[in-house]
Amino acid sequence: MKIGYARTSTTDQIAGLHGQDRDLRAAGCERVYAEQVSGSRTDRPQLLAAVDAMRAGDVLVVTKPDRLARSTADLLRQVENLREKGCGLIVLSMNGTMLDTTNPTSKLMLTMLAAVAEFERDIMKERQAEGIAKAQAEGRYKGRKPSARSQTDDVRSLAAQGVKPSEIARRLGIGRTSVYRCLGVMD
Repeated sequence: MKIGYARTSTTDQIAGLHGQDRDLRAAGCERVYAEQVSGSRTDRPQLLAAVDAMRAGDVLVVTKPDRLARSTADLLRQVENLREKGCGLIVLSMNGTMLDTTNPTSKLMLTMLAAVAEFERDIMKERQAEGIAKAQAEGRYKGRKPSARSQTDDVRSLAAQGVKPSEIARRLGIGRTSVYRCLGVMD
């Protein structure tokens, strides 16, 4: 049986999730497990459920390797876990080439492509850090404006009226810890 796994990093990527679902079903997946969580998180309940549902001979299908793993080591670990269960992995979208890890050549290609993707991601992060450092040095980058600190006056006003911290947090849409920070309790 083919079991699909779709993932997007954020909840605002609905179209991407639907597109993955469509492609996985078109590839013959009888079941598709989908979630919207960051790939760097280790707790991906739908991935765990998909792998748990697999039996020997089943194949996990993903649209791209980065939907399954964030690093080459993680990808290879996932492939090995599937192999130990007697299962395989198919990656649909590799520039028009489908990779099936039950085939040694595809497994080699997948490993190489994952390594290149990880390298590109590292280079991108490095460039981003350099750009931020340059912008900070030129005074053009200040970072994200603290959302709760800008409401300090409102927090203090509500606290002076006897409103409890949990209620202040709810009313202003900030965390309770932020309320305590604004009140100077945690500084």
